Amino acid sequence: MALKYRFNLKDINLKDFKVYLLALFKGVLPKKKIKNLEDLKDYIQKKSAWVSQVTLYGYLKTRMGTKYVLHFDDEKLLGSINTAKWNIYSVALQDMTLYSISYLNLIKNYQDTNQASNIYNSILDNEKLNGMPEDVSEKGKTEFQERLINLDWKKYCTALPFNKSALALYDWAPIADELKTLDRTIVLNSMILKWDNVKEEFEKLINF
Repeated sequence: MALKYRFNLKDINLKDFKVYLLALFKGVLPKKKIKNLEDLKDYIQKKSAWVSQVTLYGYLKTRMGTKYVLHFDDEKLLGSINTAKWNIYSVALQDMTLYSISYLNLIKNYQDTNQASNIYNSILDNEKLNGMPEDVSEKGKTEFQERLINLDWKKYCTALPFNKSALALYDWAPIADELKTLDRTIVLNSMILKWDNVKEEFEKLINF
């Protein structure tokens, strides 16, 4: 379970917000067409990271400076943010991978749905080199395989495909429970709206 804290602006590491601002900047860069599986994997990775970072750090930024402030140890706070970041990202990758292959299957009649596992596992293996904890990676792979059981590829992309990552943001964000309860609808919608933008972009860029 993620640690939960109330926030004060001075307690947030500048490095964290450089990541947040960089994610915002990347979101407006020109996009290239997705022409093959390698392009698809790259797109899934970048968009999952973007949505995860912008929504998590945006939520933390929104909650800073309120009157609900506790004194806490910075290392614990930053450790909690890091834990949240990787866990939310791993689920965002699951959602985006499943959505992408489902969309291709439904719209483009793409049949090699086994590529979903290859793409997801490959991204996680690469992210371990960037600091993703081993336990998060292994848990993500297990959860992904469980999600594949009885998954309907023709329906997944049209049946609330990003709910799990939105719930992961809500569950893992290190915010005090009494505050998160008040924020639930806003937090979930903030991620779903970001994913809606990604879906619209993806449909324009996919060129298999």
